[in-house]
Amino acid sequence: MPDNPRLNPFQRLKVLILGNALNPADRNSFHSISLIAFLAWVGLGADGLSSISYGPENAFLILRDHPHLGIFVALATIITIFVISASYSQIIELFPTGGGGYLVASKLLNPFLGMVCGCALLIDYVLTLTISIAAGADAIFSFLPPDWYRYKLEATLVGIVLLSVLNLRGAKESIMVLLPIFIVFLITHAFLILYALFMHAGDIPALIAATSQDTHSSMSELGWVGLFLLIMRSYSMGGSTYTGIEAVSNGLPMLREPKVQTGKRTMVYMSFSLAFTVFGLMLAYLLYNVGPETGKTLNAVLFERVTASWGETAGSLFVKISMFSEAAILVAAAQAGFMGGPRVLANMSLDHWYPTKFSLLSDRLVSQNGILLMAGFAIIMVALSGGSVEFLSVLYVITVFITFVLSQLGMVRHWATTRRKEDKWKRKLAVNGLGLVMCVFILGAVTFLKFNEGGWLALIITGFLVGIALFVKHHYNNTAKMLKRMDNLVQAAKSSQTGSISRIVSNGDVVEAAPEPKFDPKARTAVMLVSGFNGLGLHTLFSIIRLFGGIYKNFVFVEIGLIDAGAFKGTDEVDNLQTYVKKELDGYVEFIRRHGYYGEGVSALSHDVVEGSAQLAPKIVERFPQAVFFMGQLVFPEESFLSRLFHNNVVFAVQRRLYHLGIPFIIMPVRVKMRV
Repeated sequence: MPDNPRLNPFQRLKVLILGNALNPADRNSFHSISLIAFLAWVGLGADGLSSISYGPENAFLILRDHPHLGIFVALATIITIFVISASYSQIIELFPTGGGGYLVASKLLNPFLGMVCGCALLIDYVLTLTISIAAGADAIFSFLPPDWYRYKLEATLVGIVLLSVLNLRGAKESIMVLLPIFIVFLITHAFLILYALFMHAGDIPALIAATSQDTHSSMSELGWVGLFLLIMRSYSMGGSTYTGIEAVSNGLPMLREPKVQTGKRTMVYMSFSLAFTVFGLMLAYLLYNVGPETGKTLNAVLFERVTASWGETAGSLFVKISMFSEAAILVAAAQAGFMGGPRVLANMSLDHWYPTKFSLLSDRLVSQNGILLMAGFAIIMVALSGGSVEFLSVLYVITVFITFVLSQLGMVRHWATTRRKEDKWKRKLAVNGLGLVMCVFILGAVTFLKFNEGGWLALIITGFLVGIALFVKHHYNNTAKMLKRMDNLVQAAKSSQTGSISRIVSNGDVVEAAPEPKFDPKARTAVMLVSGFNGLGLHTLFSIIRLFGGIYKNFVFVEIGLIDAGAFKGTDEVDNLQTYVKKELDGYVEFIRRHGYYGEGVSALSHDVVEGSAQLAPKIVERFPQAVFFMGQLVFPEESFLSRLFHNNVVFAVQRRLYHLGIPFIIMPVRVKMRV
């Protein structure tokens, strides 16, 4: 229990559940919450590895009376895993700050296609949460008494809530909780696959002969075309096997420095573990003649047959542990949704495709708004679908491969247009080109074959999110055009500082240039909270001078460098932010001193403007006892839900906080005209 006596009961409860706040300006904060390759493999690789619970089975069952063709499907799957992984390693090299498919498509194709890719990624991560936890609940409740099954849906919802709370504490904290599950899964499944292959090593020549015979009989029955289409259908229906491979490039900012090397190492862990598991299971299915049984997955049937000779007690115990770990890793796979989804949403909000509040971080330095939104939509999807994994997996594969296709297309275009500047561009182009062909085929096949079984819904939901993004972008673009008129003052202010203009006119009033002022801490002081050297800040400054005349002799400009998802990518980005904030404040200080007033700048870095302002305010008042705080607020013609959602009304929160500290605070309205 936190022992800080200054915390109220609510704050104490928050600290108890979510943990103590972290200092974003502390360089050690990045190190303490970043992930080494192994932990990244646990947090992001669980999504890919969990697909062995349904991916190989989906592909194998399509073959029906031609099971030995599964060897070809398994080989094609392994090649696809390595090709997609290699292509995303190249994305990591080219985009070391992260961003994944959204950033790739935005930069290498165009912003619109990048936005489409981002929308598909958001759906992908919501479905990662939904399918993983729902499938995990199905598996877990298969071991429990039948009477308990009616509580499965409630348990699924509780699982989403608990995992969201873990992620609100931080990605590393949640991964440490899931680490034992991941290790048990790896040990049991690796041991079982190796044991199965070792015990039936002598049957492999017979398996090869049976595969050859099955291939010839299938060709006689179906023809070359029919044989190829059957293998390709099985291959494409196993598309869920590849879900999660893109998670590393999306979550790169969370990895330990050097991020590129850590990300590429994580990709190696993920690709080899997934390829080994998928091929091992498909081969074991054939060696043990595994077929579908009512109420059991193919993996459950396989594990029972492998351990049949161990004795009833030992075999049953191992099967239960293995299957429980498989069920648990499905729940753990939802972690990738909580890590990747908010990151994509934050990147899109920074580009104004979605409200900017989704780029903000909590005091635990996580994308709290994004986590809560992902959890909310996952709960809705579970409730509406009843937790049907079969139905949701169709949507899952389609949205995943939309992002794959756009990412590969962007990389192909990049290598093709920069071939004279890049080393080994032919090899890199071949990797992404082959990945593009594979992804286009799987996307087209699944959409065509499963269009009436949920494929249409995936396209509609993606289109709906695209429509929302276009609406939000239109709103922000209109606002930017309006604010651009205000920013004309910036050029005038800069010109006056150089001496080419000796006065500035604002709303009909003149601010004359004056001699260099002297510092007087006892003089009345106007403390202005600003967000950069911009039109809004200058309008606020001119309004203060116009309304209060010569009352204020000192001007203190305060800017809180906001560490959001865009800035919180490493210590270098934070250092750059600090330099930028100082430069912006210098603009105000130089301007106000040139026009007869004493001025100075005060800055701090924080995840929250309100919190940062509240920490600086008492120190400023101690230095300037006659201080009054000011802040400008945009006033739109009509206040609405959209204006509150799309724009930051932090000024009112700062006012309330400073009032509680007994510090006078005045809001200066800046009226704007807006066209929507």
